[in-house]
Amino acid sequence: MSVRCWSAISVRFLALAFLAFGALSEGRVPPRLSLLRETTVQAFDRYVAAVESDNARSLSSGPFLWLDGLNNDGQRLMHASLNSGQVQMRRLSMKANGRNPDIPGGMIHDWEGIIFIPGAKLDAVLKVLEDYDQHATYFSPDVEKSRIEVHSGDHYRVFLRFRRHKLVTVVLNTEHDVGYFRDSPTRAHSRSSAIRIAEVENPGQADEKERSPGDDDGYLWKMETWWRMEEKDGGVYVQNEAVTLTRDIPTGLGWLIEPFITNIPKETLDFTLQATRKAVLQPRH
Repeated sequence: MSVRCWSAISVRFLALAFLAFGALSEGRVPPRLSLLRETTVQAFDRYVAAVESDNARSLSSGPFLWLDGLNNDGQRLMHASLNSGQVQMRRLSMKANGRNPDIPGGMIHDWEGIIFIPGAKLDAVLKVLEDYDQHATYFSPDVEKSRIEVHSGDHYRVFLRFRRHKLVTVVLNTEHDVGYFRDSPTRAHSRSSAIRIAEVENPGQADEKERSPGDDDGYLWKMETWWRMEEKDGGVYVQNEAVTLTRDIPTGLGWLIEPFITNIPKETLDFTLQATRKAVLQPRH
């Protein structure tokens, strides 16, 4: 490759870096580089369908909790870790059971975590999870605003405003459709689907506005979650699987985009589980 060609590449890369750093210095995200395509959504939907099938199978025939499927040594180590207050996390196999993460224009993140809340009752956990009007308190600062929009029996439609910072600050207005199911006196599960995700431009300012969903920076395009709760061993085990869709990592900006795109799903799930335990255990007057 000629010196002239290498120089042109360097100029383009430096231009992208300059734009990115300029955006960061002003507290904004980098320029939009990709849009959500229909083929990306279709591939994500196929992946979610495979996850749904796996979850339906384990709900009907077990294991109900991830740790119940481990061998004796694995269960002993897991229980010791959970009893010490740790969150156990795993990234689920992207190729297992027909799940295929190789999608055009996007990245799928599939993480599962589990905690143990000693001394808790199942009803107390459900009360916290279903108290969406207080989620901005329980899950602050990740959840900035929260409210119940529709509630009928075990079905909810809720608004949550997310804020996340990692090199860049991203604020998202989201709506979720959530259903709760009581499997037995000691078991319950829920299913939550984000039915709308809109990135907020200039949050908190007079000119704040939403970008059209999918016509944004792609930090979170889709979000599907599955909760399971079981009361036993003197407390409640809480398990959450979260599957999210984000933009892929653009050439030349991986150093800036990749930490947010790849780390935030895991960190968010870890925080959510720890905050759930804290909310359940905090004294109420």
